[in-house]
Amino acid sequence: MAEPTYSVEKTCPICENNFTVTRLRGRQVMIKQDTDFCAYFQEVKPYYYTIWVCSHCGYAAEDTCFDVASSAARDKIAAFLAGRDVKVNFEGERTHTQAIATYKLAIFFADLISAPASRLAELYLKLSWVYREGEEQEDEQNALAKAGEYYEQALMRERLPIGTLSEAAVTYLIGELARRTGQTDKALLYLSKVVGSPAAKLEPRVTNLARNAWHEARAVRDQADS
Repeated sequence: MAEPTYSVEKTCPICENNFTVTRLRGRQVMIKQDTDFCAYFQEVKPYYYTIWVCSHCGYAAEDTCFDVASSAARDKIAAFLAGRDVKVNFEGERTHTQAIATYKLAIFFADLISAPASRLAELYLKLSWVYREGEEQEDEQNALAKAGEYYEQALMRERLPIGTLSEAAVTYLIGELARRTGQTDKALLYLSKVVGSPAAKLEPRVTNLARNAWHEARAVRDQADS
């Protein structure tokens, strides 16, 4: 049977050196999924390998936007890295600790170039999933809260859909992340928008998730009020 991962050589858009990235072979079999869309897989964890990191200069970003489109952004990253001897290596199979490190690097560079809020939201959300796997609850909560904040900014400022997420899905996710981080009133506000939206009814899965989350948040608030 073929190995689930394979190596590919890429060219860094910042330092222009070649380096090796690890990619997954074929689709992975999902076992289950949490209510914030965190997926669990039978074999390899795909989100461990979402971030590419140049082993020469240390530049890191998601595989989907690793090639920096803006010359201004490239110049800003290059200026920051100038004179720094980074030398990191995330090739091959990644550990839990390495996966966390790659997301932190990607978040740093995304923040450095003022990337869209939706991009930072996704990075923080996936980072929270890695923390969850390691039962690092405080770090998970912090990452979930940051993801919620950035998704809220994206909902207000960016064109929808955001990636594969419709307006209803983003609104639900903000509410669900708020619920998971103890922001009950905010959770109820956003979840009720989905439950009461005629357009959201075209997405029954999202509507059902929002309804269940709304009931859970409402129960928490009722208990706090009693």
